[in-house]
Formats: sequence, C-alpha cells, structure tokens
Amino acid sequence: MMPESSRAVAAQHSLHPLITRMTGDQKHAASANGTLHVYAALYGRVLRVDPERPSASGRDRLLVSKGHGPMAYYAALAHRGFFAPAWLDEFLAFHGRLGGHPDRTLIPGVEVSSGSLGHGLPMAVGVALALRSRGDDGRVFCLLGDAEFDEGSNHEAVAFAGRAQLAGLTAIVVDNRSASHGWPGGIGQRFAMEGWQAVTVDGTDEDTLADVLDRPAAGAPRVVVAEVRQKGA
Repeated sequence: MMPESSRAVAAQHSLHPLITRMTGDQKHAASANGTLHVYAALYGRVLRVDPERPSASGRDRLLVSKGHGPMAYYAALAHRGFFAPAWLDEFLAFHGRLGGHPDRTLIPGVEVSSGSLGHGLPMAVGVALALRSRGDDGRVFCLLGDAEFDEGSNHEAVAFAGRAQLAGLTAIVVDNRSASHGWPGGIGQRFAMEGWQAVTVDGTDEDTLADVLDRPAAGAPRVVVAEVRQKGA
C-alpha cells in the first residue's frame, strides 16, 4: 500500500494546484481539504462519466450533499475536463459560475444543487430507485459530511434504502467528528443496523478509497466512512 506521504502527494499533484487558483473570504478550506482525496479517487479511478456527454444515460451519478467548501469538487471537475480551468479564477465572483455551493444549472457535471444539510442522501435514494425501476445500470454515489446526520431526513433515507435493498447506491461520509451528537459504535454502525454494507477507511488513502468505491454491489446499499482529521469541515 502506498505510504501516507505518497498518497498525499498524489492528490496534491492533480488537484491542489487547481484549488490554489480559487480565492475568497468564504472558501471553507477545511471542508475542501477533507474531501480532496475522495474526489481524487472518484474522478480519477471510479466514476463512469464523460465530460463530452455529461447527461449520457448509463452514467454514474455523484450527488454532492456536502456542498459547502466545494473547491476540491470544482478542481476535480476541471481536471476531468467538464469545464475550463480558467473558470476557477472566477470562484465566488459576482459574474462567475462557481459559487459557494455548486449549481447544476451553471456547472457541467454537477448532478444536483446543494444547500440545506440533509437533502443529498434522500435525493440520491430517489435517483437510485428510479434508475433501478427503468433498468439503468448507472451507479449513484452521494457525498455527505458527518454533521449532516444531525438532520432527521438522512435517517429516513438510510432506513428506506436498506429495506429497499438499493444495491446501486453508495453513500460516502467524510467523518471529521464534527457532528453534535455522534453515534455509538461509529457512523458505519448506524447504516449497518438498517441493512447497509458498511466499511470505514482512511479518508486520505486514495488507493483504498478507489478500491472500495469501485467494488461491485452485493445486494444492498453501501456506505464508505472516510475518516479525516480536518476540523470545521
């Protein structure tokens, strides 16, 4: 397995230079840093997406619920070719397209606009259910922060998805222990109680993240808890 120092360099080599192009008073840098390796793994090795056809049927879909501090998300989209890196220089500008939360009407490759905490996973459950009903084999990923589990809508989504056996759904929870309440046994245990497959990994280990996220589903939704140390994310 790649040592921690090398893993960090791998992510920084591809995305960090792009992140540094974005400036502003509301960057939420800790949030971006906490998601950096997850985005690098997803867009570098996991997601079946085509920047030339961002709405193609059969594509994988990433729904970003953890939308604040989206610099790593924007950097990954630019690096993958969904828009020109020059857009990054207009981050948070009045005339720019890259705001403090991603807007699906302005940014190619963004599946949903984010805002209120707790909305992303319920939407992802609905998308996964709809794709299954029409025989679309595209996978659905949803990126959340651990603090979003203070919202009741997420618990309803977790319960439903487990009982519906939505095998095409993967939740990725970036856990920096910023939730107000926390969960006995950890976040993965909360999902496992509802019938999800749960695994907890080092959120800076891109090799492990990519391997776990790209594994075939086995009859149940899956949650990958990515533990990070950055606070305030």
